[in-house]
Amino acid sequence: MYPLSAAPATLILLIVNVLVSVYALFLDPSLIERFSFRPKQILVNREYFRLLSAGFVHVGIAHLAFNMFTLYFFGPYLEVRLGTPSFLILYFGSELAAHGLSLFLHQKNESYAAVGASGPISGVVFGFCLFEPFAILRIFFIPVDIPAYLFAIGYVVISILAMRRAQQDGFTGGIAHEAHLGGALGGLLLTILLEPGVIQGFLNEFGL
Repeated sequence: MYPLSAAPATLILLIVNVLVSVYALFLDPSLIERFSFRPKQILVNREYFRLLSAGFVHVGIAHLAFNMFTLYFFGPYLEVRLGTPSFLILYFGSELAAHGLSLFLHQKNESYAAVGASGPISGVVFGFCLFEPFAILRIFFIPVDIPAYLFAIGYVVISILAMRRAQQDGFTGGIAHEAHLGGALGGLLLTILLEPGVIQGFLNEFGL
C-alpha cells in the first residue's frame, strides 16, 4: 500500500468527497437532490453536470465511509502505477461509464435517483485487480480473504443478479448495482487503454 503523499489526486478526491458530503448531510440536505443522478433532469433538462456531481454526495456517513475507505486502500496503488493524469482519467471515466449504463437502463424511469462514488471506485478496484489478480482482499466486516480476481468475478455476478431482481421488484433507487457494474467495466477498459501492457502482466500471473 502506497502512502497518500505519493498519490495527490487520491488525497484531493478523499478531501472533496468528505467535505461536500458532510456539508450536504448536515448543513444543506437539498444539495443531495441538486447533485443526484436523475435521468429525467439529464435527458430533458440537460443537466449534464449530474453525471459527475452525483459522485460527490452520499446518503449517510456509513455510505461515505465505506466508499472513502475503499478509495483510500486502492487509489494510491493505482495512481502510482498509472500516474496522476491517467488515474484521474480512469476515475472520472469510470464514473461516466457507471452513469452511462444507469442512464441507458433507467432513461424512462422518472423516479430513479442515485448518489455516491461507488461507480468510479468500482473502476479503481477493478483496475487494481488487473495489476494484482492474486492480491488477497478482505471484504468489509466479513472474515474471509479471497484473491482479487475471484472478488471481481463475484462482484460482476452479484451486480447482474441484483439488477435483475431490482427490475422485477420495480426498484427505483438506493443501491445502484448497475452503476457498480458500469464503473467496474469502465475501469477495466480504461486501465487496458491507459496501460496496454497490463494484459500480458495479468496473463503472466496465471502462467499463460
